[in-house]
Amino acid sequence: MARRDFIVAGAASLVLGAARAQAGSGRPARRPAVILIVGDSLSAEYGLARGSGWVRLLEQRLTQEKIDATVVNASVSGDTTAGGRARLAALLKAHQPTTVVIELGGNDALRGLPLANTQDNLSAMTAQAQAAGARVLLVGMQVPPNYGADYGRRFAGLFETVARERKAALVPFLLQGVADAPNPTALFQPDRIHPNAQAQPRMLDNVWPELRKLLK
Repeated sequence: MARRDFIVAGAASLVLGAARAQAGSGRPARRPAVILIVGDSLSAEYGLARGSGWVRLLEQRLTQEKIDATVVNASVSGDTTAGGRARLAALLKAHQPTTVVIELGGNDALRGLPLANTQDNLSAMTAQAQAAGARVLLVGMQVPPNYGADYGRRFAGLFETVARERKAALVPFLLQGVADAPNPTALFQPDRIHPNAQAQPRMLDNVWPELRKLLK
């Protein structure tokens, strides 16, 4: 056998041996980590300079933590749970995420949509993402006190219900430490609805602990 043929045969043998070892281990090849964010204006950098929103800060956090993951921000300002549900199938097919972060529901409340519909949409989206092989993180929201104590309690509770029933991870309140800060107006844009750039690191800190668990 010529020297060149010997080298080629040896390399092929090594590759085949590695493939057999992997097959024999019973472990499938690990999928590249892809984090799909399906949210509304709170995740779409509404009113902010590009690159200053919490999702972009997440990309930086992943680099700092040396976590190899790609972030796909599919958030749309003004989106509702119905809108997210309608476009989720195409997003799952296009990006094949390993983790899906669902940050929707706030606009449902602003529009006075039935809570049962919001819960059903979130549940359906969670089930659909899980069926596609992704882990799901639900990001909860709360409404201002002027909505009434009963409505506020039921709205916040629907995120907990979906997470429990679907065995998904949960961030109870994206704006914890922002909307309930001692001086919350300092952390919001003039519309008093959308957090400003100063609030974005805190929003990421609210999401990160639960998201990091899923990335392990």
